[in-house]
Amino acid sequence: MARAQVTQTSKMRQTLVDAVSLPDVRKRILFVGAMFAVYVGCIHIPVPGIRHDALENIFGGAGGSNILDLMNAFAGGALKRMSVIGLGIMPYINASIIFQLLTIAVPSLERLQRDEGDYGRKLIAKYVRWLTVFLAFVQAVGLITVLRGMNAVEPGVGLGFLMVISLAAGTSFLMWIAEELTDKGIGNGVSLVIFCGIMCNMPQEIGRTLAQARAGAINVPQLLLLAICLVMIIALIIFVQQGQRRLRVQYAKRVVGHRVYGGHSSFLPLKVNAAGVIPIIFAISIFMFPATVVQYVPAQSEWWRVWASRITSFHPGVDVVGIAAALVYFVLVVIFTYFYTAVTFKPTEIADSMKKNGGFIPGIRPGKPTAEYLDRLMQRITLPGALFLGLIALTPYYLPALTKVTTFSLVGGTSLLIVVGVAMDTMQQMEAHLLMRNYEGFLR
Repeated sequence: MARAQVTQTSKMRQTLVDAVSLPDVRKRILFVGAMFAVYVGCIHIPVPGIRHDALENIFGGAGGSNILDLMNAFAGGALKRMSVIGLGIMPYINASIIFQLLTIAVPSLERLQRDEGDYGRKLIAKYVRWLTVFLAFVQAVGLITVLRGMNAVEPGVGLGFLMVISLAAGTSFLMWIAEELTDKGIGNGVSLVIFCGIMCNMPQEIGRTLAQARAGAINVPQLLLLAICLVMIIALIIFVQQGQRRLRVQYAKRVVGHRVYGGHSSFLPLKVNAAGVIPIIFAISIFMFPATVVQYVPAQSEWWRVWASRITSFHPGVDVVGIAAALVYFVLVVIFTYFYTAVTFKPTEIADSMKKNGGFIPGIRPGKPTAEYLDRLMQRITLPGALFLGLIALTPYYLPALTKVTTFSLVGGTSLLIVVGVAMDTMQQMEAHLLMRNYEGFLR
């Protein structure tokens, strides 16, 4: 057993050496590292006119209790520092999601994406960039307005305009970094930017946890329970993210000239979690939006004060209200998982492509019956993925209560799902580069 582990470790070490020795792969790895360094440097460039002592009081601990905490976690603490990249990459993600939905609702955009090839994709990417800049401006204006009402921003119209311009420019710069990482790096650029932002909080969270442990606020059994929960959640995420239904597809024989094509079988992989982390982002934005808004609306009457108090306290917990909030949040995640899977998975196009290439699913007629079968099968496969995302979304609220450790937010929820998912995707991308050059990959 020990010899097998040593052999596997040596194999992975040799694979890493092979990856670094390849000029193209080495260049991509160094580019990713350079962009990460630029990102970390931008975190420490502050926006002018901020009262940092008042800003410290706005944000909670590591629990992520409101939408500002979620944005801060994705931005690597840049929002808490109010740096030029404080808005993070979220406006770009929102713009991309909006255009994904518009391509379904607007026939002209659907034809542009489907029929115009590379030109259509570039044009839609241009529209996404412009929408990102607009959303960044709107979000920056809202954020500065809210912070000014909480006395965290210096007064002045000119200063406020400069702050809005700085935040929008920072988001535009992150959008450029994400696109460059996709083209010249390894993996998806947007995911890598979010990954870098989350990992930038790791040293601070570890430092706070160790400081409380030295002070006696956290004991050894609690740290062990935290480590066990971390390992179990990572194992569950890997198990579900790798889970797929391999649907057998048979290809008929075709004779073209003197050659015979087809006559073989392959597999169509249907992922259990095809929606990724997007449903959690959708759900938490809608779930936290009412509570975030009422915090900044002055109470005009006793009736409004009572309802505002109920809305702001409506978050997952162990009491009756908390359990009701957890159920609402869980249902939202499940609904958005099905919704986003329906948006991204197109059984009609898959069935038409299989039919054109002479492929069919054994026992299912090509064309419309195949599309209906794929749609029905995907709905069933999505159920465990949706339940998994719902449970993962609730872990930041219940794991701190279980472990009594509130300083380490990565142990649950969206952050850990993104970190593990991006790490796995990056390894698969690197393995693809190695296999194209006849090297053995990490996962083989």
